[in-house]
Amino acid sequence: MTQRAQPQLVPLDFIARTPPETAERATAFADLMARRRTVRDFSDRPVPRAVIADCLRTAASAPSGANQQPWHFVAIGDPATKARIRAAAEAEERAFYGGRAGDEWLTALAPLGTDAHKPFLETAPWLIVIFAQRHGVGPDGERIKHYYVPESVGIATGLLIAALHNAGLATLTHTPSPMGFLSDICGRPANEKPVILLVAGYPAQGAVVPAIHRKPFEAVASWIEADGR
Repeated sequence: MTQRAQPQLVPLDFIARTPPETAERATAFADLMARRRTVRDFSDRPVPRAVIADCLRTAASAPSGANQQPWHFVAIGDPATKARIRAAAEAEERAFYGGRAGDEWLTALAPLGTDAHKPFLETAPWLIVIFAQRHGVGPDGERIKHYYVPESVGIATGLLIAALHNAGLATLTHTPSPMGFLSDICGRPANEKPVILLVAGYPAQGAVVPAIHRKPFEAVASWIEADGR
């Protein structure tokens, strides 16, 4: 039997809050995130690299299966690279809207008013390509198994979107299919798969969003509590 290494433990760095502080912070953050909307009309107003870096640090703090951290983020602010991404993405989107998606999918998208035209991929100051690492690669090129990759990357992406919104920026999760062109443009290795192209920046002046409604809270959350509570 293989002998497993003993874990090294360190004290928890945790800020204790009073019950009123906990409740106030929870309510304030819920109210902040309730105002988050996906934006498709972006301004070209610059966003400092340091702001994006701090938001990526938040994303990289996400929990992951066996702490393998199976993600990589490529932040793109170069106009020429953004133009290449837009050209490749729109080519895939034209095929998608031209028949690849099927009538049912297109009917579901109709209320959002989306089409193959994606100017935001050039207008927004930053594109962040989120890659999932199917497996790791050791120092000698050996394959390292990763666990719960989709779940881990999904959690990290959620933290990234929340961090960007908390910083006062708008976002759009764009998922052209297939996305192999992003691996080529970003120069990422074969063990990584692009899963989301996240657009980040300020909304354009007078930006509008579809009039959609979120499911009521009672439809998305249930409670199982001890008797009498």
